[in-house]
Amino acid sequence: MDIQTTVAFIDDDDDLRNANRQTLELAGFSVMPFADSMSALQVLTPDFTGVVVTDVRMPHIDGLELFRRLRAMDADLPVILVTGHGDIDMAVEAMQDGAYDFIAKPYPAERLVQSIMRGAEKRRLVIENRELRLALETSDDNLPLIGQTPVMQNLRKTLRHVANADVDVLIAGETGTGKEVAASLLHEWSRRKRGNFVALNCGALPETVIESELFGHEAGAFTGAQKKRVGRIEHASGGTLFLDEIESMPLSTQVKLLRVLETREITPLGTNDHRAVDLRVVAAAKVDLGSPQQRANFREDLFYRLNVVTISIPPLRERRDDIPLLFTHFLQRAAARFKSETPELTGALRSRLMDHDWPGNVRELSHFAERVALGLEETAIQPAGPDTSILNLPLAMEQHEAKLIRDALSANNGDVRSTIETLGIPRKTFYDKLQRHGIDRSDYAQRTPGD
Repeated sequence: MDIQTTVAFIDDDDDLRNANRQTLELAGFSVMPFADSMSALQVLTPDFTGVVVTDVRMPHIDGLELFRRLRAMDADLPVILVTGHGDIDMAVEAMQDGAYDFIAKPYPAERLVQSIMRGAEKRRLVIENRELRLALETSDDNLPLIGQTPVMQNLRKTLRHVANADVDVLIAGETGTGKEVAASLLHEWSRRKRGNFVALNCGALPETVIESELFGHEAGAFTGAQKKRVGRIEHASGGTLFLDEIESMPLSTQVKLLRVLETREITPLGTNDHRAVDLRVVAAAKVDLGSPQQRANFREDLFYRLNVVTISIPPLRERRDDIPLLFTHFLQRAAARFKSETPELTGALRSRLMDHDWPGNVRELSHFAERVALGLEETAIQPAGPDTSILNLPLAMEQHEAKLIRDALSANNGDVRSTIETLGIPRKTFYDKLQRHGIDRSDYAQRTPGD
């Protein structure tokens, strides 16, 4: 066991209590022995992280009454009842009321150890779910950039520090890491928050449209320009202009943007008038613009003009400890949206979360949480228990098939033709399997201009 489990062991028989204490300590548990129920009740609290083992036959407050009082205090606390042969019927009834397990005397030590280990795993998951919900409820600084790892704490600190510096910022990060969220925080935490936050995805607009979108135009400037249009840059004056996927911006537009950044003036299409603008530019790229190989056709002078401050957002695989907290947030949000109960984070589901590399990052995790909330993911509904790591053959094959498909999509950046060739299956079969496994191909696709 990586973390030592605490066991509260209650028995009024001194010899049995001491013998069981030694057995459990040899098995790696930390044991809190009590000679009566009242002593245990004075110590045990709702935040007790371990397992309770109690004899049923005891004077004053017997084991069944102790269980009822502990259940009233915390219904999720695992309580294991140790019974004599004549108490089995009562113990079975207690299990129907929520007791975790019962063990009939005499019992082998291994039977008790295994029951405690299963109860401890259940308790660990309960406590973890509570802590995740509490972290989301009490830590406003974690939203919307959720994370408690040092790298995320430093990221929020850097954003707050840079927010009021009023300099242009370049945000680097893979697809789906939350670059627009970081840009919006720079705006909200700055003195410019009273102005507009204007976002434009440079990779989503064709070259014939992007200049009009950015700089605006006068009526009659080109065919179809029937009335004057204020461009995104001018609309962002006094606020923040966010240019996402700036590496996709056409070269001709890059030249004009560079001039805007240097002069803080724009010249709309169809006019020679120069208009002053007061704006901060936050640009985002999913490639390393500092690398000539990755920069490709992006102008070096524009890169250095934007690169006053560079902020990097790490991918999920580099901050895995944040995944359960993020997932819980998305799961709660999805359950509220679908008007359903929020599923618990089971051991199988946690393993799935921590083992996957999440190439689509936060966006992929959010989509996965929605599928879990809808009950479309098999790993979300497996019960935590002694056999969660042992799957029947059909289920194991299903999970292996889903993993192969996800790995192929990731390796081919979501491209259908390449993925089908890698898997060696017909196109219809491929789409059928995507639907059956609840896999969203867009989680793995890299967006290109025009998408």
